[in-house]
Amino acid sequence: MATQDFTTSIQPCSPQGSFQNEPFTDFKVPENARAMQAALDLAASQLGREYDLVIGGHRLKTEGKIRSLNPARPAQLVGLHQQAGAEEAETAMKAALLAFESWSRRPVEERVSLLLNAARIIRNRKFEFCAWLTFEVGKNWAEADADVGETIDFLEFYAREALRLATIQPPIQFPGERGELLYIPLGVGAVIPPWNFPFAIMAGMTAASIVTGNTVVLKPSSDAPTIAAKFVEVLEEAGMPGGVVNFCPGSGSTFGNALVEHPQTRFIAFTGSKKVGLEIHERAAKALPGQIWIKRTILEMGGKNAILVCADANLDAAIEGVVASAFGFSGQKCSACSRAIVEAPVYGLFVERLRERVAQLTVGDPAANPNLGPVINQGALDSMLRFIETGKKEGRLLAGGHALQTAAGGYFLEPTVFGEIAPEAVLAQEEIFGPVLALIKVSSFEEGLKAANNTEYGLTGSVYSTDRAKLDHACREFHVGNLYFNRKCTGAMVGAHPFGGFNLSGTDSKAGGPDYLLLFTQAKSVAEALRAAEAR
Repeated sequence: MATQDFTTSIQPCSPQGSFQNEPFTDFKVPENARAMQAALDLAASQLGREYDLVIGGHRLKTEGKIRSLNPARPAQLVGLHQQAGAEEAETAMKAALLAFESWSRRPVEERVSLLLNAARIIRNRKFEFCAWLTFEVGKNWAEADADVGETIDFLEFYAREALRLATIQPPIQFPGERGELLYIPLGVGAVIPPWNFPFAIMAGMTAASIVTGNTVVLKPSSDAPTIAAKFVEVLEEAGMPGGVVNFCPGSGSTFGNALVEHPQTRFIAFTGSKKVGLEIHERAAKALPGQIWIKRTILEMGGKNAILVCADANLDAAIEGVVASAFGFSGQKCSACSRAIVEAPVYGLFVERLRERVAQLTVGDPAANPNLGPVINQGALDSMLRFIETGKKEGRLLAGGHALQTAAGGYFLEPTVFGEIAPEAVLAQEEIFGPVLALIKVSSFEEGLKAANNTEYGLTGSVYSTDRAKLDHACREFHVGNLYFNRKCTGAMVGAHPFGGFNLSGTDSKAGGPDYLLLFTQAKSVAEALRAAEAR
């Protein structure tokens, strides 16, 4: 491979003011709706384009291909991608190692400028990226906008955090010495993002890696490689040198495993299923010949999240929160509410009003901006239908329960609700990752809290109550990484709600929080004895 060019110029850029979350777009404003429709038309004209691997700044093709399809219209090709294998894993690792020699030594201000430049580019083309999310993973306009906004937030927030990290000093200066505390990069990391937040999570893990001086081999989900390719193009436009991020779609069993097991891989940042996350953790734990470190795993692996509705709750707010949490993006969020635990005195009324609210939801092609779009693929739809059959045996079907047939053949499922589900039932224990909600009736707040904690996960949760004592008790005893009171359990905001869970939900990495960048660095303490004159 040719030597990478590290003379790329990154336009200097400094954070402007304190961090603020990117505002949501109001699509009821005609101007915004027209801009979104124009972006959809533009993206539609570019569907089916072929994208190359990007390794060391060079474009490469492979014999094997990955076809990214529109889940609302599976015959529609979104992007054709190269399929990296074990050979490309070795090539990408060499390119990333070479780039690390230079990138890790560049001033932090220069790495920060790369992120800020990328944020500016994305902000200026926000509707364009929203459109690609609509086509590739089936997000309606609001869900796509939130994904793009979070991407901008991660870039802006981690840029500021990198500057803060560079100025941290030891807690004390020992008499007679000058001390420094340096947070230095780890090396080459494998970034393996999911398909459900294919822009924000992918960009967030990548940005955290490179702003701290690491280099990356990026393996996007095979269900969402196109938006990752678009992000790599943004980084290149922002001034990224070749080899800092190497774009390599590929299968998990070949390319992914080769990357995780490679002795030169220093860390793996992964978001996805519990099964795959645990396999990565196990593979990474085995030291191979030539490996001189313990690989670090940064894992987020899903949840079985509950909203506890107390008898004293504001039911209007609780209904809206449960519906938004359970059926936003068709329930395909690791933070989604899949269990609503309701106290007996209000259970009947809650069920009645919930059914009425769910009946108002629309399902269809996300380009037309319904409440729910498709699920991601046929395999996911089949899995959800099997859970629904199980639910019919475990409880009472209250709403939905059927796949929807469309002329375009998309993977659509009605928002589905089951009542009278036991806390130990399959529907109350296993992650479904779709628009299927289980209702659990409990006799008291204490019983409800016990049911909420009765899973192997611990990602998000919410309590609706007007009783301060109950909220205080839940703050101590509801064992999740992200707990909310009197609001939905989805929609964590960068900076305000550092995100990551307990137990088998992951390593509690707290993305978007003040300690996240520490996971991509190692601390080096340096002490120098002062001369007698300096010491006085």
